Amino acid sequence: MSDASEEGAGEHVGDASTPPDATGATAHTDEDDLEELRKRVEEKYDFENFGAADMAEMSPEEWDVAFDPDTWITGDDLLERVEKELKARVADREVFATLEYAEVEGRRSLVAYSDTDYAIVYPNGTVEGRGTVVRDVKPTVALCSMDSYDVEEPPENWQLPDPGELPEEQSELGNWMLQLLAFSQLIIGLVAIGIWIYQGLGSQLVLGVAGMILIVISFLLFLMVANARLSDRFRTEEYESRLRSIGSGSRPSFLPIDDEAFETTRTDRSQLEE
Repeated sequence: MSDASEEGAGEHVGDASTPPDATGATAHTDEDDLEELRKRVEEKYDFENFGAADMAEMSPEEWDVAFDPDTWITGDDLLERVEKELKARVADREVFATLEYAEVEGRRSLVAYSDTDYAIVYPNGTVEGRGTVVRDVKPTVALCSMDSYDVEEPPENWQLPDPGELPEEQSELGNWMLQLLAFSQLIIGLVAIGIWIYQGLGSQLVLGVAGMILIVISFLLFLMVANARLSDRFRTEEYESRLRSIGSGSRPSFLPIDDEAFETTRTDRSQLEE
């Protein structure tokens, strides 16, 4: 290097406009800002109950500080943690899905699917699919990738129930209470109108109006009971239909995976869960 070059380099290092510790100060400032953002994220989000709504609300910067890539769990360990967590959520009826392992794009992956939707969890934490199953699975994968998150142990019989295992009738205590209240309102209303008629239609008009109001209320209560029973029956029948569909012995046709890629030969629910 020439003398002129060395002289120029020496002038650049000693330039007052670039303090010797400028780089260190900038790095220190960035580290402080990162730590402050991390604290705000920890205060803003409840990671014990982290869900899809929280994921949608998170900014990219918040995501980076909340889920440090250097500490993420990946590979088979991640799949096993996700499998346990999803089994526990299925057992609690928070997720409606069946779980299986399959070879997808040359990688052993966890597949969760229902009668209408599916999600594929790859070993690197990527999630693909559609519908509500994806929205249920994505937050689970994010949490299970964190070493600090304690995965819930699923019960032995975690799987969805068979349609025949569903109770024939739900508790009728609430409906019976409403019917009793409606019946009492109806009797009081009829008695009030009877007294009003007996005393003469021109007198005690308030008594007659109150009686009619009570009768109207009683009919509304009876209507609520009837509607509740019809709604419960409809939801039960719909749930049974979904269970029969997912446990019919064949996988849904919308799954973008060949049956040969699955580790389990699916002939019925009992064999699948063994």
